Amino acid sequence: MKMVSVWLMALSLAIDAFAVSVACGVSTPGFRLRDSVKLGCWFGAFQFGMPLLGCWFGVWVSARSQAAAGLLSFGLLAWLGGRMLWDGLAGCGQPEAADLRPGRLAALAVATSLDALAAGVSLPCLGVPVLAAAAVIGGTAFVLSAAGGLAGRTLGGLCQRCAQLAGGCVLIGIGIKILVGALG
Repeated sequence: MKMVSVWLMALSLAIDAFAVSVACGVSTPGFRLRDSVKLGCWFGAFQFGMPLLGCWFGVWVSARSQAAAGLLSFGLLAWLGGRMLWDGLAGCGQPEAADLRPGRLAALAVATSLDALAAGVSLPCLGVPVLAAAAVIGGTAFVLSAAGGLAGRTLGGLCQRCAQLAGGCVLIGIGIKILVGALG
């Protein structure tokens, strides 16, 4: 029963990474299976590491960083989503495949895994091995992110410009959701 809680936590933490991966697949021309695996690795690694950090820093980090983490996540996602919207509305053409460069992926991975940092504080309370729980969380994020990228590739092929605008709105929406959750 304890592992069921871990799986449910993993699914809920990976939803943001899935949505961002769909947006990346939508907005990146020539998106390939390799890109999907890259997304999965970045998001999975951060979703694995953040709960461990949260557990390690414990209540001290959670109490002091929840609002700051929400603001940081909102800022990163709003900036990236705003850029996608600007490019789509300005008709600047297709975003470059370089949009999956490490700096952008790191920013997205941090923004979508800060909630896992706070969730890591509760892992010892579940009575499960923390490393195993973090592995489940990271593995779930990997699978959902890779699948999201492939789903986005399919959607992006149908209507690239509309998909780019939708992807930007999704990123901004996720940022607002994280901000509201952190502040209220």
